[in-house]
Amino acid sequence: MDFLSLAGLVLGVGAILLGQHLEGGHLSSLLNGPAILIVGGGTFGAVMLQSPVRIFLRAMRMAAWVIRPPGLPMKAAVEKLVEWSKVARKEGLLGLERMVEAEDDLFTRKGLQLLVDGNEPDVIRSTLEVDLGTMEDTDLQAAKVFEGMGGYAPTIGIIGAVMGLIHVMNNLADPSALGGGIAVAFVATIYGVGLANLVFLPIANKLKAIVRQQGSYREMLIEGLVAIAEGENPTIIETRLQGYFH
Repeated sequence: MDFLSLAGLVLGVGAILLGQHLEGGHLSSLLNGPAILIVGGGTFGAVMLQSPVRIFLRAMRMAAWVIRPPGLPMKAAVEKLVEWSKVARKEGLLGLERMVEAEDDLFTRKGLQLLVDGNEPDVIRSTLEVDLGTMEDTDLQAAKVFEGMGGYAPTIGIIGAVMGLIHVMNNLADPSALGGGIAVAFVATIYGVGLANLVFLPIANKLKAIVRQQGSYREMLIEGLVAIAEGENPTIIETRLQGYFH
C-alpha cells in the first residue's frame, strides 16, 4: 500500500477543512448537492466524450494503483534471470522450457518462450520492445484521462458558478432564494479547483510515474533475456542488471 498517497490526500483535504474551521466557517457550508452534480457529472461527461472506451476503462482500473501500486520485484527478477542464464549455460536454451508455463507474468513468459524457441537476440529485443511500447502508450493514455479531468474540472466549476449567479439574478426580488444560488456559485468553483489540484492531476502524475517504473522493469527483463540469448556470463548479467535498481 502506498501510504504517501494516503497521507498526501488526507493532508491536502484536511488542511483546507481545518483552515475553513479556523476562519469560523462551517464545514457543512462546503457540502452542496447541486454543485457536486454539476462539477462531478460535467467533468466525467467531458472526459468520457474525449476518451475511447478501452482507454477510459483502463484508466478506471489503474486508479487503484495510487493506493495499491503493482509490485515490481526488481531484485527477484534479477535473481531469476541469473538462474535462467546458469540453466541455459548448463543445459542449453531448451532447458528453460519447463519454466515457461510456471511464469505468471505474460510479458516475461513471452520473452522466455522466444528465448526457448532459439530466436536471435535482435529478434527477441525487437519483439519485446514492440509489446513494451504498446503497453506504455496505452497506460500513459489512460493516465492522461485523469489529466483531462484536472483540466476540465475548474472550467466546469466556473460553469457552475455562472449558473448559480444566473439563479441569483433571476431571484433578486426574493431574498430567501439568493443564498442557495450564491452557495452553488462559490462552492462549485471550490469543487472544480480542489478536485483538479488535490485529486485528478496528482493521480495522473502518480500513474505516469508508475508506468515509467513498469517500463524500466520490463526494459531490465529485455536486457536480461537478450544477454542470456547471447550466452553472456551470469555474473556479468547480474552486474549489468543491478544498474536498474538506481
